[in-house]
Amino acid sequence: MGRGHAVLDPATGILVGRRVARRQPNEHFPYGYPRASAVGHLVAATALTVVGAYLVFDGATVLLAQEHPPTGTVVLLGRAKLELAPVLHDKVLHTDAEMNKADWLTATAAILGILGIGVGLWWADAVAALAISGSVLMDGWKSLRGAVHDLMDVQVTTVDNSEPLPLLDRIEETVTAASGVGDFSIRVRDMGHLFHVELRVVPEPARDLAVDDIEALCRRVAALDEQIEDVLIMPVRRIPHRVDT
Repeated sequence: MGRGHAVLDPATGILVGRRVARRQPNEHFPYGYPRASAVGHLVAATALTVVGAYLVFDGATVLLAQEHPPTGTVVLLGRAKLELAPVLHDKVLHTDAEMNKADWLTATAAILGILGIGVGLWWADAVAALAISGSVLMDGWKSLRGAVHDLMDVQVTTVDNSEPLPLLDRIEETVTAASGVGDFSIRVRDMGHLFHVELRVVPEPARDLAVDDIEALCRRVAALDEQIEDVLIMPVRRIPHRVDT
């Protein structure tokens, strides 16, 4: 860890993405700019991946060159963002927290390396770096893959991309309980930190869904989460395509 690494700050992606995402729809972007947050997630995930790759390269190079590293200084950062990111469903913030985690792990590895150097083990710094950098690189790769999948409208997931978003079950329960609705399908787009919900519903036999019924269902679905920005309900005779899960 003696060489240090360049600071790539995903927080910049948060600030820029949020600022752009607030812009109103226009002729060129009729859906607005909510995807700016997803682009910020991609930038932040790339930064984390680059840091992890650099640490692996740096540690391996030091070992191969048998370089005796100098002792430097380190900074420890907190992990509070990891708790806040799921609440806000903010994947950029989660990736920023992973970057902070990488800094913390890097500092830990540096301390272990310094202790090793102190007892005459010149390679301790590089070995500690390699041990930590593998975890950092894996976190970066997972975040990068998740960012690309989000831009491709993958099934919405939790901020760590580990499982489907629980909101999907709540939407399904709400639509199932709605009067007059038979079969239905749900698609939810993650627009960064906002959701767009699309429902195709088949009315029950011998009953048509009135406009008032559809508007009422829209309101109930939108009330499930303050981050649901838009709800589209389309009555159809049959569900045209269903993906088995």
